[in-house]
Amino acid sequence: MAERDGPHGTMDVVIIAAADGSSLSNPGPSGWAWFIDGQRWRAGGWKHGTNNMGELMAVLDLLEQTAGAPDDLLVYCDSQYVINAVTKWMPGWKRRGWKKADGKPVLNVELLQGIDAAIAGRRVTFEWVKGHAGHELNEAADARARAASLAHQQGLPVDEGPGFRADAATEGTRDVRPGIRAEPDLLDAAAEASPDAHDATDDRGGHREEEAEHPVVALQRGLLSDALRSDRDAFAARLHPKFCEHDAKGRIAGKGRFLASLAPLPEPTRLEVEGVDELAPWVVQLRWRARSASAVTLRSSIWIRHDETWRLRFEQATPAVR
Repeated sequence: MAERDGPHGTMDVVIIAAADGSSLSNPGPSGWAWFIDGQRWRAGGWKHGTNNMGELMAVLDLLEQTAGAPDDLLVYCDSQYVINAVTKWMPGWKRRGWKKADGKPVLNVELLQGIDAAIAGRRVTFEWVKGHAGHELNEAADARARAASLAHQQGLPVDEGPGFRADAATEGTRDVRPGIRAEPDLLDAAAEASPDAHDATDDRGGHREEEAEHPVVALQRGLLSDALRSDRDAFAARLHPKFCEHDAKGRIAGKGRFLASLAPLPEPTRLEVEGVDELAPWVVQLRWRARSASAVTLRSSIWIRHDETWRLRFEQATPAVR
């Protein structure tokens, strides 16, 4: 618990929690968890699910577990998808009968409808935090969500945790800043800092209503950046040990030869996704266009989950008609 200034000089009591999801192979064995302190947390999952399902279920269960508490709720999330879905996109989806702007059905609609019902009449704030960056509550929720997904993978019981008790003693006082439901600069900072953030925009420059992209899309986009292409060791860490490239001129290079010629691209290049195909739970093909001011190439990239990390195994480029 924490307190913050309320209206008329009063103090509002705030429940501070983190909610997180996990999915092995995405989709695959999945887990979710929320965490307030060592005496108040909960976890669960499924044999087959996605990371977005876990992220949403963590928020839904937190809302339902704390429904009887009169306090405000501050939820830390490392998922922009969850924050955008709940604070930006949901009103429009509801008006269109739970369809997106392009007329396609909204994914995870049952979980979203549950959140919509559970959040009604409550003062709930969402704040983005960077995942795997040492945030105490986020790390605790992440560890429990991942443990749940591993339990489902191995056919073991899930440690569901004690749940929520309003009278449970806290482990200590936590600092809290007054939150907001959807602060543009907060989400913009998240898009810049998060390794799995999607930065797709519509024609007006705002975020499109779409599901969070596959992690390999953000990883592939990072390989186009000057910062990564100027750091050979960091770039090499994203390549599979047996990486091979067929470039647009028909030349073939292995990992060593490719890294030897690595340099920033001659001009800014944009990644345009054509499709993401899961060939196996640990293999993904990304079909995309590399578009710059002077050239467009079609690309096919094969990413393999290697040592618990996605690594680029193969890439082929073909010149495209502009």
